[in-house]
Amino acid sequence: MTELKGAWQKTGIETSTTIQTLESTVSSLRARIHFLESGSQAQSDSFADMESRLQEAIRSAEISKQKLVKEESLRRILFNQVQELKGNIRVMCRVRPIFNSEESQVAKLKYPDTDKESKELEILGKEEKSSLGNVTRKAHSFSFDRVFAPESTNEEVFGEISQLVQSATDGYNVCIFCYGQTGSGKTHTMSSSDGMIPRATHQIYETATNLQEKGWTYTMEGSFVEVYNEEIHDLLGNSKDFDKKKHEVRHDEQKKQTIVTGLRSVSLDSPNAVESILKQADANRSVAATKSNERSSRSHSVFMLKLVGRNSVTNETSEGTLNLVDLAGSERLKQSGAEGDRMKETQNINKSLSCLGDVIGALGQGKDGGHIPYRNSKLTYLLQYSLGGNSKTLMFVMASPLEAHLSETLTSLKFATKVHNTHIGTAKKSTKVRERSSDA
Repeated sequence: MTELKGAWQKTGIETSTTIQTLESTVSSLRARIHFLESGSQAQSDSFADMESRLQEAIRSAEISKQKLVKEESLRRILFNQVQELKGNIRVMCRVRPIFNSEESQVAKLKYPDTDKESKELEILGKEEKSSLGNVTRKAHSFSFDRVFAPESTNEEVFGEISQLVQSATDGYNVCIFCYGQTGSGKTHTMSSSDGMIPRATHQIYETATNLQEKGWTYTMEGSFVEVYNEEIHDLLGNSKDFDKKKHEVRHDEQKKQTIVTGLRSVSLDSPNAVESILKQADANRSVAATKSNERSSRSHSVFMLKLVGRNSVTNETSEGTLNLVDLAGSERLKQSGAEGDRMKETQNINKSLSCLGDVIGALGQGKDGGHIPYRNSKLTYLLQYSLGGNSKTLMFVMASPLEAHLSETLTSLKFATKVHNTHIGTAKKSTKVRERSSDA
């Protein structure tokens, strides 16, 4: 696969260089023709030869450009075939970094793989005393598509998912979401200044720029919502209107796309535009202090990026979406110390996460036409097409490294294992070829 990728890159570079050289030749020849037409007999005699060479250079440049476009189409096909082989729903685990004040509270975690790309995690459970007085600790082993230890950085994490983000520019629906208990590092991974959301959008801008020479132009629109107490709020709207404005989830069965009514959509023409809406969304998101975390997210947030591409050479269009989801943390009511409004929030959070588990469990049964309980929560209904087979989906299970959080960590990892064993079918990309205009 590495050799194939290298061959693509080498061919693409060589073809691009050829096009640049030929375009330079065309420019030079045009200048010389202009000079030759100035009146000299000798110049006139060589005009026909120069014109012939000019036309040949133009034809060669066009052939090279067509070759480059065909190579890009082949790259897209082969690239997404490789992604399918890796699995349409993938699960990765990240153990959050350890703070200096926590070094004496760390649980016993092991990473059995010796390979650079670790895929296994082993956790020793709490001490248990047998009837004979013997103290034992049960070892729990887990295996995922990738395991990131506490010392891993957001750059390393994104390096592993960047290829999945690429699929969105190729016309696929892509969904990446973080799951885990409160304080396990979900928001740091997704929405921090160097998190997955800003990194993903930066990569998409770079890809769109690089594809311009192959005839592609892209437009991007972003929206940001939260699911709070089974209600949808527009995080790019006015927070004062949250209780007044109702948003409904609707699905386009034909296009396999989700629409949220009354949602503000922002044109994203630069990375700065993304940073701006991230700040606005963060300011509007529902957070509160609990015993589990000083600033606990009380809602699930979903960043939705729509990418529409058009190729002026092949007349092809593509439409992909990238959904980046930061799930609210699961909490046990006793541990969170939730009361009143906080208790209601916690109950709704746990209910929607439970519904997510039910949906994935139903999908895992693999029964065509069987009932999938998407409507049991706003979260699962919103993510219906991200979970139900028309999307490339990646789940990050976030784990706390602390001994005090062992029970919740094990619960999260067992749920992630359930997801990892689920097959949701093959994603389909949204592309079509437009009719060319007959105007000459």
